[in-house]
Amino acid sequence: MLQNAIRDFRTAVIALVAFTVLTGLAYPYMITGIAQTLFNRQANGSIVKVNGQDVGSSLVGQNFSSPAYFHPRPSSAGAGYDASASSGSNLGPSSQVLADRVAADVKAVRQDNGLADDARVPVDAVTAAGSGLDPHISPAYAEIQIARVAKERGVPTADVKAIVDKYTDNSTFAVLGEARVNVLRVNLALDARYGAPVIAPVPETTIAGQ
Repeated sequence: MLQNAIRDFRTAVIALVAFTVLTGLAYPYMITGIAQTLFNRQANGSIVKVNGQDVGSSLVGQNFSSPAYFHPRPSSAGAGYDASASSGSNLGPSSQVLADRVAADVKAVRQDNGLADDARVPVDAVTAAGSGLDPHISPAYAEIQIARVAKERGVPTADVKAIVDKYTDNSTFAVLGEARVNVLRVNLALDARYGAPVIAPVPETTIAGQ
């Protein structure tokens, strides 16, 4: 009995050590090496650089409020697009708070983009993603912002639309997901071509935004 117990214990220890080395060390290091070699940019957060400086990730949204930029969808992450507080509002379709906010946002989107009072507004223009960090908007939401951005920058709408089209990704493998526009990349492309817009300083009595 004692010999059997010792043998079983020895087998268990050997198995523990073997699987710790294989699954706890060898496998993670192997996958990390493959990722760093073949998918370096993606493995390191899909960081977007401008003049060698990190300006964000193509996978994490940022808040843009200047009329010279394309705006992202609403965010419930912290004070909005707070990467340390990713979350949704948890408000459901029966919530009056959600209904009132969406109604106010619909009115604001129409006003900001010079739309008619009865113009249809894309759903992602007034609803937040579950993470609060969605880097994309729908082509429909980008479309209604083109005229505003072009006017603010004093450039042809066709040129702005061409930039939007360039950074519009279609469904993956033509079946997964929907077409989407990366807000950060579009705004950076606008700055690269036309320069960053001059944004009036915000009074000290208000909270400064981007």
